[in-house]
Amino acid sequence: MTLAAATELATATNENLANISNTLIYSAMAVYTLAFFAYIAEWLFGSRSKVARTAAALTAKDGAAKVRGPAVTAKSAGGTAVLERPKVVVRSAAGARDVPDGPGAHGGDEKGDLYGRIAVSLSVLGFLVELGGVLARAASVQRAPWGNMYEFNLTFSTVAVGVYLLLLALKKNVRWLGLFLTTTVLLDLGLAVSVLYTASDQLVPALHSYWLYIHVSTAIFCGAVLYVGALATLLYLFKDSYESKLVSGGKPGRFATSVLERLPASASLDKFAYRVNAAVFPLWTFTIIAGAIWAESAWGRYWGWDPKETWSFITWVAYACYLHARSTAGWKGRKAAYIALIAFGCWLFNYYGVNIFVSGKHSYSGV
Repeated sequence: MTLAAATELATATNENLANISNTLIYSAMAVYTLAFFAYIAEWLFGSRSKVARTAAALTAKDGAAKVRGPAVTAKSAGGTAVLERPKVVVRSAAGARDVPDGPGAHGGDEKGDLYGRIAVSLSVLGFLVELGGVLARAASVQRAPWGNMYEFNLTFSTVAVGVYLLLLALKKNVRWLGLFLTTTVLLDLGLAVSVLYTASDQLVPALHSYWLYIHVSTAIFCGAVLYVGALATLLYLFKDSYESKLVSGGKPGRFATSVLERLPASASLDKFAYRVNAAVFPLWTFTIIAGAIWAESAWGRYWGWDPKETWSFITWVAYACYLHARSTAGWKGRKAAYIALIAFGCWLFNYYGVNIFVSGKHSYSGV
């Protein structure tokens, strides 16, 4: 076989792999759409369940915020004894409201739970199909599939779903994240295939380094985990407002009650978000350090206050402030949650805003 024929065959093979990747990505979007409707069905059937409302009706208030279970009547030796049910023990921080976690999106409804399990199964299938699309994209360019925003988006959404499924596999109570995660993953993939799509191509010389595998892979993983933390933080703010309204004697709307009463308690959501953000913060620190080392190898300097470098540092400072606020009296709860959302907003701007609207040495990673 001549060199020209071999080159033509290799080009045709790469184009076929790129087409396979595109097909798999669209297929993953179709599967995620089915998962989205299954999660919707779980929430709809859960809203019909009387489990949460019955539990609320049976629960008596003891003090301003303490919740105790109903009394239990027992007959013994011809007499009647009234036993007080032990206080419900929940995962809450000191000083937080002592309220139980909600029953979950299914609300205790068997059919709702069935749709929830179907939704998780579809999420697994969508994850595998999308992962196949990412791998086919990598094979088509014979490199890591992180050379532009389109490829970054594909890998980011894949890892985000993978983190969610990993938490489920570890028996964590996070199925309530499914609907919100699937919705935003579909938006992310829609943006990728419609606006950010870039044909398969080779990297610029500066990116030909093993640091691509180290720096960009950790950046993608950190972003996916921080995204899960941001979702939990946002839901915490809604649930905290809901609980505050109940404590003050207010009556939330029917829709808000139907949704928020099934989520974990605000203390549980707050603790989950904090643990997620705190766990990934050291890896984000490593990501910035790895980027600096790569910059020295590619451009001869560790740090040059390039827009991407600057906003990476701003994001690091914002999350450092959040973690510090969590350990400072008076800044826990909602105040710290606002800082966490601002920090994730900095991460989003560092990715979308800097890449699209700001010119710098990282401009080659644009659309």
